Amino acid sequence: MELRFSPLFSGSSGNATYVGCDDVHILVDAGMSGNRVTGELTRMGVDPKRLSAILVTHEHIDHIKGIGILSRKYDLPVYATEGTWQGMYSKIGAISEKNRVIFEPEQDFFIGPIDVTPFPTPHDSNQSVGYTFQLHGAKLAIATDLGCIKDSWLKHVMGADAVILESNYDPDMLRAGPYPYELKKRIASRRGHLSNEDAGHVAAELVRNGTSQIILGHLSKENNFPELAMRSCELILQMAGIEPQVDASVCVANRDGATGMFSISCEVG
Repeated sequence: MELRFSPLFSGSSGNATYVGCDDVHILVDAGMSGNRVTGELTRMGVDPKRLSAILVTHEHIDHIKGIGILSRKYDLPVYATEGTWQGMYSKIGAISEKNRVIFEPEQDFFIGPIDVTPFPTPHDSNQSVGYTFQLHGAKLAIATDLGCIKDSWLKHVMGADAVILESNYDPDMLRAGPYPYELKKRIASRRGHLSNEDAGHVAAELVRNGTSQIILGHLSKENNFPELAMRSCELILQMAGIEPQVDASVCVANRDGATGMFSISCEVG
């Protein structure tokens, strides 16, 4: 058995990630239209009709745009914190009561055989979370929309076989870019987003603790570009004595379509 995952969209314009195994198919966020999300699922060989649930990280539109239509069309339960529900309920349209699931951060729950743990993240939203997914010894973490490096979230991500890790902006590009000053302050704040440099340092710590796949995600369209994020991470890994693509694979998730289907082998009982 394998724990499979695919970043379908990853960037400041919209985010969605597939996570699943043989009988369970989970969508984490749906920040693009329902048609675009289902199109990428189909392209990756996942039948949207077989989705088990939608998990939400937080209520910003680049994470929730397609949630309402997908839940109504496929009768899907939507999992989110109470704070996220309060922030997104008026934006996504009616969701049937039976499909409205509220959880507490750091309290794990199961969707089929997959053990899901939501963990708090430092972001300027009501009650944002990242997620880890565990299946028979395999562990995946999704850690994006992180304003700063904190032990409170890093402890959950540590030890994951694969991590989708935010590498949102290059500080020089952000400072010189066209954004208003207040928006620049928000992005660079401790409740904003993670820079390329910070992502590189987190990646090095993760690889030292057993992570073998790093997928850099949630890149800003205006303040970053894939080659820069990749090179920044590779340089920091090399300075830490880690050889990229040898000691661990590193890639950048696509902004406007699926990056591919990744997998983590599970322990055989």
